[in-house]
Amino acid sequence: MENTVIDAHNISKTYDPTGIPVPAIRNVHLHIAKGEFVALVGPSGSGKTTLLNMIGGLDHPDSGNIIVNGTDITALRSADLVKFRLHNIGFVFQAFNLIPVLTASENAEFIMLLQKEKKAKRAERINGLFKQVGLLDKKNTRPAQLSGGQQQRVAVVRALASKPQFVLADEPTANLDSAAAFNLLDIMAALNREENMTFIFSTHDQRVIERAKRVITLVDGQIVSDSTKLPL
Repeated sequence: MENTVIDAHNISKTYDPTGIPVPAIRNVHLHIAKGEFVALVGPSGSGKTTLLNMIGGLDHPDSGNIIVNGTDITALRSADLVKFRLHNIGFVFQAFNLIPVLTASENAEFIMLLQKEKKAKRAERINGLFKQVGLLDKKNTRPAQLSGGQQQRVAVVRALASKPQFVLADEPTANLDSAAAFNLLDIMAALNREENMTFIFSTHDQRVIERAKRVITLVDGQIVSDSTKLPL
């Protein structure tokens, strides 16, 4: 596939929490190109979050390999994998995972601090993103004083601040009301369109599925359908 950013070859993953093996992902092949807006869908236990976590290097397949931007992340040592994620992947989680003692702006620039970006560059990027998501006036506010939708927008800014190659979002709208969810999806769709940033969602949310340009359905750890929507 031209401009492929993710190339998963025959990956499998089995968990054994109680002594009984439970296959989570079974012999999956997946190719995702730069600039795609993809939803991984399926019933609970279908393997979509496991697949997302393996793509992001948060989990490791038992077999097969995953190539991200030309690097086989399944072959990286732990320290190298952490460094690779830092410079290539943005994460948005259902639980927000904001640091409560930091302001919204400090949370958002955290990854850029780890990347040792200069203060002026951090400020320029963060202020631009906060303006884009409509939270410039809240950037010095701590998470506890923000609504759920506002906290999730801060989490999105944090994921995007370092200009990752792609963003992985695990049920990012699950805790949001309809207005906040649609607002967040509008923001992500605009960034996908304007910055050609790749988004991959793991979701049950029909609101996300309707916005996705490509929908990949998993059942029992296997891809059973993969459909790309024609542009309107």
